[in-house]
Amino acid sequence: MNPNRDSSIRKTLVEAIGTFILVFCGTGAIVINDASGGAITHVGIALTFGLVVLSLIYAFGHISGCHLNPAVSIGLSISGRFPIALLIPYIAGQCVGALAASLLIRWMFPDHPTLGATLPSSGAWQSFVLEFVLTWILMLVILGIQSGPKQNETLGGVVIGAVIGLEAMFAGPISGASMNPARSLAPAMISSHLENLWVYLIAPVLGSAFAVCIHWILQSPTDPITDPIRSHGATTP
Repeated sequence: MNPNRDSSIRKTLVEAIGTFILVFCGTGAIVINDASGGAITHVGIALTFGLVVLSLIYAFGHISGCHLNPAVSIGLSISGRFPIALLIPYIAGQCVGALAASLLIRWMFPDHPTLGATLPSSGAWQSFVLEFVLTWILMLVILGIQSGPKQNETLGGVVIGAVIGLEAMFAGPISGASMNPARSLAPAMISSHLENLWVYLIAPVLGSAFAVCIHWILQSPTDPITDPIRSHGATTP
């Protein structure tokens, strides 16, 4: 087998496995919170998303970059930090992993109405703006870590996990704080809640692309460009 092809398959498989774990733990926390009468709490759900991302970055970041998020993969590709040839395989792997997680949660909790789908609490456009800004912030942090001093990479997983937990903490009650098309697509499809899915497919991608533009403006010509495949920090709930 071609070594490059073998490497691409391995990276894609890691993205699928990582996204499965992210969606299973994150949306699973939402479903279990509902099933247990609020035992986990909103704070617990936010911490679950942040902690699982932190763990996955250190477990798999050295293999695939641990994107776990189509919006992040697209943003890194636009920025020139991720090979465009891997973009479609990564997105496919992320979506397959997320769908597998939602299918398993459906099997375990067949009566749950949403399976942790992200749904606007009021207007769709309010959640659209919120998801745009949340993803913009997340992507700026990721790009900043990759462009900063080498020691930033060591703490990259902690910082990104903290940002995801923070954003889920304050924005979750309004938009669900997805920042991740794959995370929103899977439970929406399996639970048949597709009415506002467009918000969570489009806003994160636009927010990620906007972050790349802002980063280009802020970046010094002397800033290093970290190898995106081996760098920590490329994921979301």
